[in-house]
Amino acid sequence: MIEKTLLAAVTEQRRARRWGIFFKLLGFGYLTLLLLSLAGWLDDGNLSMVGRHTALVELSGTLASNAVNADDIITGLQDAFDDKDTAGVILRINSPGGSPVQAGRIYDEMMRLRRKHPHVPLYVVVDDICASGGYYVASAAERIYVDKASLVGSIGVIMDGFGFTGSMQKLGVDRRLLISGANKAFLDPFSPANPRQQAYAQSMLDEIHQQFIHAVREGRGARLKETPDMFSGLIWTGAQSVQLGLADGFGSVDSVARDVIHAEKLVDYTPQPGLADRFAHQFGMTLARNFNPLSWMDMRLH
Repeated sequence: MIEKTLLAAVTEQRRARRWGIFFKLLGFGYLTLLLLSLAGWLDDGNLSMVGRHTALVELSGTLASNAVNADDIITGLQDAFDDKDTAGVILRINSPGGSPVQAGRIYDEMMRLRRKHPHVPLYVVVDDICASGGYYVASAAERIYVDKASLVGSIGVIMDGFGFTGSMQKLGVDRRLLISGANKAFLDPFSPANPRQQAYAQSMLDEIHQQFIHAVREGRGARLKETPDMFSGLIWTGAQSVQLGLADGFGSVDSVARDVIHAEKLVDYTPQPGLADRFAHQFGMTLARNFNPLSWMDMRLH
C-alpha cells in the first residue's frame, strides 16, 4: 500500500509537471506571436480582399524620409494595383507638403502605375489640406476631389534658416570655423550672409519650382486655368480650386468609391510599419542628422 501510494504520488507529480510545462510553452508562444505582431514581422503587407472593391491608400502628414515617405506610399499603391479585384484606387491626402524628393518619387510612380493599369482609375481625395508637396503628388492623379473648405495649392518652394551673427556679437561669442573648400560652410547661420551663396541657393529653388510647375501642368493638362498667381505659392479653398482647374469636383472617399468607382467596399492598403521598423528607421535618421553638416537647413515644398 505504501509503494502504491508513493507511485501514485510520483505519477501525479509528473502529470502536474507536464501540464505546467505545457501551459508555460503556450504562454511563451502567445507572447512571442504578440511581440512579432507588434514588431510587424507577421504582416506580409498583403491586404487584398476577395471581391470587387475600392483600394485606399492614406498620405497623412508632412512628406519626409523619416515621416510620411515615398517608399511606404509607393508600396501601398503598388499593392493596391496588383490586386486583381481592385476596381479603382483612391489616394487620400491630408498634407501641408514637405520634401520635393519624396513628392517627386510618388508623382513619378503614380504616373507609371496609371500607364501600366489604364483600366484602373487613380483618384485623389483631399481632406483638410493638400498643399505644396501634397499637391505635387495629387496632380499625378486622374482626378482630384476636394471638400469646398479644403486648402489646396501653394505651388512654390521654400528654404529657411536663421542668422545668429548679431546675437553672437552682443554676447561676445567668437565664431571659429575651419573649412576645406570655399563653400563647405554653405549658408552657415553663424557666419555673415554670403551673397554668392544666397544667389546659388535661389537658383536651386527656382529650378525645383520649375520642376513643380511642369509636374502640375503635365498632370492637370487643359483643365488648368492658369492665372498670374497660380504658381506664386498662394493657397485656395476647395471651391476656388475647382474653378481654377486645380481640382475636378467635390467628394469624399465614400462618395467617390460609391458614385464614381461604383465599388463601395473599401480596402486599406496603407503600409503600417511595425515597432522594429520604426525604431530602426528613426535610429538611422538620427545618425544621419548628427553627421549631416547641412542638417540645420530645411528646403521643402511647404
